[in-house]
Amino acid sequence: MSALRHLCAVGLAALAAMSVPAMANGDDRISEDGTVRLDGVEVPLSSFLSEEGREYLRHLIVDKPFGQALPDITEERARQDGIMAAFLKPMRERYAVDISEDRIGGVLVDVVTPAEGIAPENADRLLINVHGGGFTTGGRSASLVESVPLAALMKIKVVSIDYRMAPEYQFPAASEDVEAVYRELLQSYDATKIGLYGCSAGGVLAAQSVAWFQAHELPAPAALGVFCASLGGYFGGDATMTASPLNGYLPPVDPPPAADAPPPPPGYLDDADRSDPLVYPLASDSVLAQFPPTLFISGTRSFEFSAALNSHNALARVGVESDLYGWDAMFHGFIYNSELPEAREAYDIMVDFFQTHLAN
Repeated sequence: MSALRHLCAVGLAALAAMSVPAMANGDDRISEDGTVRLDGVEVPLSSFLSEEGREYLRHLIVDKPFGQALPDITEERARQDGIMAAFLKPMRERYAVDISEDRIGGVLVDVVTPAEGIAPENADRLLINVHGGGFTTGGRSASLVESVPLAALMKIKVVSIDYRMAPEYQFPAASEDVEAVYRELLQSYDATKIGLYGCSAGGVLAAQSVAWFQAHELPAPAALGVFCASLGGYFGGDATMTASPLNGYLPPVDPPPAADAPPPPPGYLDDADRSDPLVYPLASDSVLAQFPPTLFISGTRSFEFSAALNSHNALARVGVESDLYGWDAMFHGFIYNSELPEAREAYDIMVDFFQTHLAN
């Protein structure tokens, strides 16, 4: 069941296009393949935003506080950890949790539990988080930002996996790490009482992991959360083209590197076959048909919005329960900012989803 709350960014662009004079044959704004160029379109901040959401989105568009990625991976990880620390500070003030380090299946994990204790009904239930960060950053930083709210609000233990990432490792290293942790946790928890989720690259990895479990004869978790991502990566569809301009970045694709620029480091999926359902589960209906109930969270200014919508529909076509919630004008990873009412609404939906689908 889809639960789109407001107009999507694509709709805004379409309405804007309708405001220009009628297009006729020979109009250079229209290509024979149907491509439309929208020159001079103005898109204001959404009227559906909360006051906090409006101010923060204005800040992102005007001030661009996060800057550009750094070419050195050590420096980039430190930069991203700093960004995550800024999100985590108010989150820790709002949500009281305890955080400890452990190794499960030989893999480093963070264990996040509510400070006031795990709810009795969740004593034998568990959430597993796989963090975002483009498969290059976010270990033990984005992981906490994604884990703290759910641990506190649901009063449940969350295990966040510090999986191997690029450029040091490529696919399927992260899937192997998730399998190792999951396999050991299955000795203590029933699969029907485990939820798996992640945001951005973590959302992609969570979906990959479900397909990986199938291939390695492990039971599926009871529920899957694919946040700020899809079952086939991040990109594709209208949102890929509209998200960047609507967030103040033009053009909607990165400029080519300078001729003398060093080659980029290898990406996690560079050598992976996108037609392999272990990489993108969307490639196989038979794999999708074995997925657990799945929750998608996105926003209409998120570049993955169209891909998430497409994945939601794909699960519905094969008879898998799927929920999609989208917030108007919300951007990629908006759930990292717990000061936004929109993010807190998303947390409540996540909690309700897992409470509903984890066996009790």
